[in-house]
This record gives sequence, C-alpha cells and structure tokens, in this order.
Amino acid sequence: MNSAVAGDISILIEKQKLGERIFKIAATLAVLISLGTLTALVVDAFIDGFPRLNWKFLTSFPSRKPQEAGILAALFGSFYVIILTALSAVPIGLGAAIYLEEYAKKNRFSRFIELNVSNLAGVPSIIYGLLGLDLFVRLMGLGRSLLAGALTLALLVLPIIIISAREAIRTVPLSIREAAYALGATRWQMIKDHVVPLSLPGVLTGVILSVSRAIGETAPLITMGALTYVAFIPNGPLSPFTVLPIQIFNWVSRPQKGFHACAAAGIVVLLVVTLFLNALAIFLRNHYQRKISARSL
Repeated sequence: MNSAVAGDISILIEKQKLGERIFKIAATLAVLISLGTLTALVVDAFIDGFPRLNWKFLTSFPSRKPQEAGILAALFGSFYVIILTALSAVPIGLGAAIYLEEYAKKNRFSRFIELNVSNLAGVPSIIYGLLGLDLFVRLMGLGRSLLAGALTLALLVLPIIIISAREAIRTVPLSIREAAYALGATRWQMIKDHVVPLSLPGVLTGVILSVSRAIGETAPLITMGALTYVAFIPNGPLSPFTVLPIQIFNWVSRPQKGFHACAAAGIVVLLVVTLFLNALAIFLRNHYQRKISARSL
C-alpha cells in the first residue's frame, strides 16, 4: 500500500515537473517572439531611414520635398509637450495618491474614487482626445495649443501615475510611520520626510511608464487638433504645435517613397528620444534608491 502511494506521488511530481518545463518553454518562446518582432521592426526602420539620418534632417523644418524635409518643429514640439505633461500630471497624481493612501477614510466615497481611477487607466486614448477637444480647446478657450495638448496627455497618464504612486506608498513599512509619530512628527511631516522619499523610486517608475506612453501617443493629439504641418518652433504654451508621432503619421500617409524614408528616420529618432528619457528617469530612480539604502545603513 505504501509503495503504491509512493508511486502515485512520484508520478504526480513528474507531471508537475513536466508541466513546469512546458510552461518555461512557452514563456521563453513568447519572449523570443516578442523580442524578435520588435527587433525586426527596429532594424527595418533603421535600414529604411538610415540615408535620412543626418544633421540636416534634425535641424530642418517639414517640406513638400522629401529630400529637404526635417523634424525640427516636431522634435521641439514633443519636448515641450512632454515637459508640460509631466509638470501637470506628476504633482496632481502624487498628491492624489498621498490623499487616497494617507488621508482618505476607507468608505464608499474613497472606494468609488479608486474604482474610477482604475477604470480610467483602461479607457482608449482617443476618448481623452475628445475630452481634451471639448474641455480645453473649446470650453477653456485654449485653442489647438501646446498647453491644450499637454493637459490632454496629462489626463491620459494621470491614472497610471496615481496607481503606481499608491503602490509605491504602500511599500513604505508601517513601522516608519509609527516611529515618526512617536518622535512627535505631524502627519504631514511624516509624509514629507519619510513616506515620499522612501516611495520616490516607485513613483519614478510610474513616471517612466507614463512618459513612455505619452511621447508615443498620436490619436488624442490628432483628435484635439494638433497640426500635421508646422514650419516653425513653438514659442509659447499657446502656440500651435506638432509632435513626432503626428509628423511620422503624416509622412507615412503620403504616396512618395521619399517621405516613407523620412518616416522611418523619424521613428528611429522617436525611439532614441524615448530611450533617453527612460534612461534619465531610471538614473534618477537608482540615484534615490542608493540614497535611501545609504540612509538605512
């Protein structure tokens, strides 16, 4: 009887090991297929756009002639939009996360807010474009400006920042809060001096994800009226603008092959800009993590 039970257990263990090996192989194949597809797309864009990747391309305005077209206006537009988006969304998102985690009572109202924030994170981006068109462009009278586009993207990334910031705040041990109270700190002093610094690496992770999404968005900006042809650098928050994804979309929609090469070169530039911003955010996150580790020692 014991040998039969032992045999059944051995068979069950072998089945579990087989299932684990199959799962590992499937997961590895999924990763390889994803990376292979991404690599193929990047290599294809680089090959097609390499002839146009030069200083003139980066410092020229759009043109009706493919060989003279550049991305200067779109590059500055993307930079300004991302800066304004971060300045608008990050303080509000962090403040909302602090309120929900540290101040809000656990009642129906707070649960209603949490549910809506989670739902807003999954809303299609074009819906935010329609909201931005009605709220910022028409109702607030901002027109089709940099500020209107940045506020539209801020609404888009705000739920992501709130959710990630809340998760980061939750990782701060309760003992830190109790120790701060025991030393006579007020709630705001405890949050400002302990909770926010300790949760900052996680908050920056959410900012990285948000910026990465915002810099590649096209649908909400086209919906709220960003221009597809801009031959000047935006000179203020209320100036008309375009961004790299819209400029790339404009070139891809044209029949001339020269513009397709421009679009491929623009894709490469957009990837480089995105990687640079992500690298900067990751550097800041690691810097604060090292400071926190040094303080804890």
